Amino acid sequence: MADISGIFKAYDIRGAVGTELNEAVAEGIGKALADMLDPGTVAVGRDMRPDSGALADAVIAGLTSQGRDVIDIGQVTSDMIYFAVGSMGLAGGAMVTASHNPGKDNGIKLCREQAKPIGHESGLFAIRDAVIAGTFNPAAEKPGTVTTKNIDEGWVQHVLSFVDADKLKPMRIAVDAGNGMAGKIFPELEPYVPWEVDEMYFELDGTFPNHEANPLKFETLSDMISRIKENKLDGGAAFDGDGDRAFLVDETGTVLTGGVMSAMLADYFLQQHPGAKIIYDVRNSRTVPRVIQASGGEPVIERVGHANIKRRMLEEDAVFGGEASGHFFFRDNWYADSGLIGAVIGLYVAGLSGKKLSELRKQYTHFAAIPEINFVVEDKDGALDRLSEAYSEYEQTRLDGLTINIGEHTWFNVRASNTEPVMRLNAESDSQAVLDDLVVRVKELIEG
Repeated sequence: MADISGIFKAYDIRGAVGTELNEAVAEGIGKALADMLDPGTVAVGRDMRPDSGALADAVIAGLTSQGRDVIDIGQVTSDMIYFAVGSMGLAGGAMVTASHNPGKDNGIKLCREQAKPIGHESGLFAIRDAVIAGTFNPAAEKPGTVTTKNIDEGWVQHVLSFVDADKLKPMRIAVDAGNGMAGKIFPELEPYVPWEVDEMYFELDGTFPNHEANPLKFETLSDMISRIKENKLDGGAAFDGDGDRAFLVDETGTVLTGGVMSAMLADYFLQQHPGAKIIYDVRNSRTVPRVIQASGGEPVIERVGHANIKRRMLEEDAVFGGEASGHFFFRDNWYADSGLIGAVIGLYVAGLSGKKLSELRKQYTHFAAIPEINFVVEDKDGALDRLSEAYSEYEQTRLDGLTINIGEHTWFNVRASNTEPVMRLNAESDSQAVLDDLVVRVKELIEG
């Protein structure tokens, strides 16, 4: 087999369809997954990309050839594979998706029992090695069976269990599914909520004809922002391609960042679970630990990435975890992330508070911040060393890349991406002028 090692990333599998990820590779991944998991049935889901069905069928063929029974849950959001595995007590799951990647790509997300992630530190690279070498257990004498199951209704009821549905308030919102899987699932929620929903790009289309399905790039939200302003809506929600990330937008057309939503959701859970631990990633706004502490909780910082956040939440029995990227994790969701749960809670909090989304945004924004800046850097270690030396008089940590705290109210983090060949800069300060000067100097040091 050709060298396909590059498609095995830190947390999932992603590559160009045909040249890197094809049905033979997908079948091998299914076989290796079957060999790795504890005994039991495996769930398989897929997104709306043109080749996801064929790739999912290949994964299923690999699983059943090793004797695994499979529950095919069809077209779903990625968070639904975690729900399927957790709620049905399955041995694991595979979701065929490349999230927000371009339509020429596809991928596979894997998990084991209780929706525990399979990443580079928890078996993904062992699967890679088995697929490349073709070293699988002997095929089973009796292949496994395949049953189909629609879990949409069960999922919607699970999402609603995170709020008191009777207290949801009427709202007029736009929802941008970006032609991704939220376009199939959000309509299943609508009969249960008192919201007037302006559906945008709900047609499933894995070629993403309208815009990249990545709400972390705020420029992709321009159509929804225009709709909110033109129709004087209360706000909106935008999902990524596989529906496991969501951002809210307020009535002025301003995005509630991952930091704002992390702080708001942390506050919500601490009202229900006083003194609980909350996990946040190194890029996230320092508003988040400030709000957690003010609400009597215990903030715990962790490396970026869903595998890291989930593992730490399990270790700490944390009730909630938030990433700057818009991934939100919930203890009562098998510590897994969900865009829909995060969006529903956010809109529920807004309704209960009687405040506009813009008022909540301001309430949970304590610092000036920059949008994440990416740099193509050949010598990443050299860049970090230059930064460390230039700011040697300040507190530094190397939990994930390099974080430097300049006094109490200014900080920056530079880290190598786990999914792209770039370095990422995040920074905050209570002074916009200080932040602007800091970013200029840090940029110069990164670029050498």
